[in-house]
Amino acid sequence: MTICLVTDRRRLAASATDAAAARCLLAQVRHAAAAGVDLIQIRERDLEAAALAALVREVLATTRGTSTRVVVNDRVDVAIACGAHGVHLRAGSMPAAVVRRLAPTRFVIGVSIHGASELAAAGGADYAIAGTVFPSESKPNDPRLLGVDGLRRIVREAAVPVLAIGGMTLDRMAEVAAAGAAGVAAIGLFMRAGESAHEGCRARDLDDIVVNARARFDSAISRS
Repeated sequence: MTICLVTDRRRLAASATDAAAARCLLAQVRHAAAAGVDLIQIRERDLEAAALAALVREVLATTRGTSTRVVVNDRVDVAIACGAHGVHLRAGSMPAAVVRRLAPTRFVIGVSIHGASELAAAGGADYAIAGTVFPSESKPNDPRLLGVDGLRRIVREAAVPVLAIGGMTLDRMAEVAAAGAAGVAAIGLFMRAGESAHEGCRARDLDDIVVNARARFDSAISRS
């Protein structure tokens, strides 16, 4: 099972200053790496290139020496310049096959897809993230909601491993595993509910979340 944490510092620390939100994000990254999260996707779309690059370098320094890999959302230039492990391409972005020709050896490439019709964009990628599967805090009314059946169709037709995203909870691990997903990607799953008293930071220890997610996912696979 592959577990991917997608960052969102504005949701992680909504009431914090910019500096405090960045500290909160790095605390979340430390917890994720310590818990054995496989992949961290830095998805901070409001940041300009220089600020994003500075954040990417801090995340890479924080995860150094762990098994956690770091990919940058859509910014191929920033990912390569900072020495990130890879890039995650938005739907409609540069084709993965083109990025593969530009990227270093062993560069990880992921793509976002919202339906089976977009699977062609995954050619040359290492994995795809499919969603939105369930309504989520980020996309409560997404008109492209896949549901489990939609996820299953994508998995069946995909030539790469597919991670499910959107409304991921521990109780839903078995459903997405039974649909054939190779793992999950999530934002809210890795945050404390509500806001803590300290700078409004929702970062939390993730050991129990990761252990339980793997156990429920693997158990569903073993029963299928």
